[in-house]
Order: sequence, then structure tokens, then C-alpha cells
Amino acid sequence: MKKEDLRIVYMGTPDFAVEALRQLVEGGYNVVGVITMPDKPAGRGHKIQYSPVKQYALEQNLPLLQPEKLKNEAFVEALREWKADLQIVVAFRMLPEVVWNMPRLGTFNLHASLLPQYRGAAPINWAVINGDTETGITTFFLKHEIDTGEVIQQVRVPIADTDNVEVVHDKLMLLGGKLVVETVDAILNGTVKPIPQEEMAVVGELRPAPKIFKNTCRIDWNQPVKNVYDFIRGLSPYPAAWSELTTPEGETIVVKVFETEKNIESHQLPAGTIVSDGKKYIKVAASDGFVSILSLQFPGKKRLKTDELLRGYRLADGCKMK
Repeated sequence: MKKEDLRIVYMGTPDFAVEALRQLVEGGYNVVGVITMPDKPAGRGHKIQYSPVKQYALEQNLPLLQPEKLKNEAFVEALREWKADLQIVVAFRMLPEVVWNMPRLGTFNLHASLLPQYRGAAPINWAVINGDTETGITTFFLKHEIDTGEVIQQVRVPIADTDNVEVVHDKLMLLGGKLVVETVDAILNGTVKPIPQEEMAVVGELRPAPKIFKNTCRIDWNQPVKNVYDFIRGLSPYPAAWSELTTPEGETIVVKVFETEKNIESHQLPAGTIVSDGKKYIKVAASDGFVSILSLQFPGKKRLKTDELLRGYRLADGCKMK
């Protein structure tokens, strides 16, 4: 079968999922339909916002479905009418068997980790938060348990000590688009030899990648400097690590922290103590040194470099982060 004859249904929602769809469309593959999340109100004005995948699908005049429930009979029937040979899932939702088991060639998923490591919703964030020096992308066939299907292909990607989650996300997004196309070609050519995840070599314990909530993002200054540094870059720029800045008078300000540097040195200060010259630097005490804050954001303000912030806001002696 030629790629022009292979009927592909594509499922995805965020920016991460657009790249693979774009490469399929521009590569001449036959995408007969796209499925994405329903439109949601967003921002202060609660205006309806299309997902990035929907925006791209509309630009390319691709047939589109946005089901509220994936077991809905009308949706399942509409999906069946597309007569897909193959379904591809990138950053979407957990599919019921009636959906993933529909195409004759199956359904495969692109996951942003080296499975079986980091099964879950936020694999890129957790790899950086945990200080990993390597991550990757995996294509695998779907089955009942989430992120447990047989692996088709993997690509390894280094994580630099200065990379934040945005940098790693963009690397994996571009490579993921290429890997999706390569996986489709392998399925077309009949060269796929999927490997059960339980047969794959894993160094150390398996780490989960659960969904990240606001409380997940609170900085613990009692941790070692390296842990705090990795935690902040693993959430930068979104959803962003945060801390409460308390003044000597007891006022509390929630501050988002985006960029830091590590300073390992001994001190006797309580964790969260702020040290600043009031002009150029802010350092926060951790258990084995200081974390220098390079950029941060106060409520209702734009993100600023530390020296810009200090020009308009004086940190009084006795301010703390907690």
C-alpha cells in the first residue's frame, strides 16, 4: 500500500501534537480526519479558544471531530465512517477500546519519554524536575492500560543542565514529528517488530509522570540547591514554580520563579532566607547553599529579570520565601 492510500485518523490537542500532524500532511500522507478536544473558554475574557491542533486542521481543511465523550455512539459511528487503516495519538486522552481497536493496523501513540519510564501526563516536566540527563520519545501500540503497549521505536535525547522544560519540549516535539512519520513508514513496509515494555532494560526504578497541579509547583526551600534548581527549570516557563514571599510585617506575596543559578556553599541561615544587595541579585537559602533568582514575576506584573524588579521594589531585611 502507498502512503497516499493509507487512511490515517489523527488525534491530538496541544502544540506538541501539531508538529507530527504537519509533517504527515506536508509529507503527502492521507489524513482523512482529525480528532481534538472540545473548544474551551480561556483567559480573562473567557473567550472560546481553539486547540492548536484544531487551528491547524481548519487551515488545512481537514475533517474534524470534537467529542465530549469518546464512547458516545454518534462519535463512534462518525469515526467508523472515516474507515481508518491506522490511528495516531499525540497528547490527547485515554481512548476506550472501541476507539483504539477500530483500525485494521491498530492505533499508536507518541509519548514524550523513554517508556516504560515516565508513564503519565507530564513526562517532560518530571524528567527535568528529577534532574535526568537524558530523555526521549517513544511510539507504541495502544492497549488497555495507559502507556503500557508494545514499543515500536524510540529516540534518545540529552537534557543539558541549563535546559528548562520549554527547551526539552521543543526538541522532543520536532523529533517526535519525524518519529511519527518513520513509524507510519515502518508499519506500511511491514518492518515493525514491537517489543513488550516488560522486556525492555531499565536502569533504576520506574518513575511516574502524574499530572501537575498548582500545589505540585510550590518550591520547597528545605531541599538541596540542585533539587530546587531542577524543580524550577522543570516547570519553566509553564506552569511555573512558585513560592510565598513574606515581609517582616507579615504580608504574603505569591511569586513565580522562572530562572535560577546554583550556589553550593555552607551557611547557617534558615531555608528560605533571602539575601540581596537591593540592586542586582536575590539569593534564597536552601539546605546546602543558595539559589540565585535570575527572573521572576509578581502578581499582575510581567516577568522581570531580578535587577529590573529591584529597581522598583525594595526587598526589606527579614523577607523570606516559604
